[in-house]
Amino acid sequence: MNKSDLVLLVAGRKVCSVAAAKAIVDEIFSCMTDALVASGRIEIRGFGSFALKVYESYVGRNPRSGVSTIVAAKRSPVFKVGAELKNRIMGTHT
Repeated sequence: MNKSDLVLLVAGRKVCSVAAAKAIVDEIFSCMTDALVASGRIEIRGFGSFALKVYESYVGRNPRSGVSTIVAAKRSPVFKVGAELKNRIMGTHT
C-alpha cells in the first residue's frame, strides 16, 4: 500500500471526501515527522514505535582504492512492530 492507496481507503470508508482524506493523511505524516525530529520517538499502542537511531561518524575505507575517508554521523528512523500488530499478522491471539 502506498500513500495514494491509503487516501482512497480512508475516503472509501465513507468518512470523508478524497480531498479531505488526503489532507488528513498529509497532516498525520507531517505531525509524525515533526515529532521524530523534535523528540526522536513516536509510540502508537497496538501498532508499534518509530525511533531515531544515531550512528556516530567513523573512518571508512573505499574497498576499490583503499583510500580512507570519514563517514559523517547520521540519524536514521527505525520502526519496531508492536506485539498486538505482530500477533494479528501471524494469526495468533494473546
